[in-house]
Amino acid sequence: MNLVIDIGNNSAKYFLFSGEQLVLHTRRPNSSFEILEEWGKEYCIERVIVSSVINIEESARSCIQALGCPVVWFSSRTATPLSIGYRTPETLGSDRLAAAAGAWNEAPGRNLLVIDCGSAITIDFVDKNGCYRGGNIAPGIKMRLKALHDYTSRLPLIEKEGEVPAIGHDTETAIRSGVIRGICHEIEGYITEFKEKYGDVFVFLTGGDEISLNNSIKSRIFADKFLVAKGLNRILLEQDNE
Repeated sequence: MNLVIDIGNNSAKYFLFSGEQLVLHTRRPNSSFEILEEWGKEYCIERVIVSSVINIEESARSCIQALGCPVVWFSSRTATPLSIGYRTPETLGSDRLAAAAGAWNEAPGRNLLVIDCGSAITIDFVDKNGCYRGGNIAPGIKMRLKALHDYTSRLPLIEKEGEVPAIGHDTETAIRSGVIRGICHEIEGYITEFKEKYGDVFVFLTGGDEISLNNSIKSRIFADKFLVAKGLNRILLEQDNE
């Protein structure tokens, strides 16, 4: 089996694949690696790929290497199905590139717009020739809610869960609707812009935050919350061909 480890800003996600089939997944704090010992004893792990948006401490590296199988530390230098048109590939987030690779694996030969809604919202573009061209980064839902609280004197810090009316009827719903509906309009604007510019664009939506897009937009989107993991697994499988 292949083990995919995706370490984010707030948590680490673990995935077991048999070939291209996702078998098991879990989420843990990104400072906790006890699951590796559990899975190492229970499953036959043949190879590992690790993607991280934070610096990996030596203790964590030791836990991963203790599995006793080949490990790919994923970065922009790792071979992928895509060519890189980004001007500073060394600064490119591994999660962004992995999501793009996952989208390309699902829809090769098409213009792709990959939208990842997590701690940050990323909008990335892959052209039909398989070139990762780049993208944009914006604050995610929680970051926007916290910023409104931190940079004002009276606005409260509210949770993202709750009522999201078209027009806020109190301060709480005004903030939540402003943030969440604003993000939806932002994403819908990107989709419209890219389709007008490139014609046939296949849109992927992934990430931990669920958003309610306009139904006419949503019907033209392929949603897959495991897109990053699938991309990393595909990259790991392709290392055999290098």
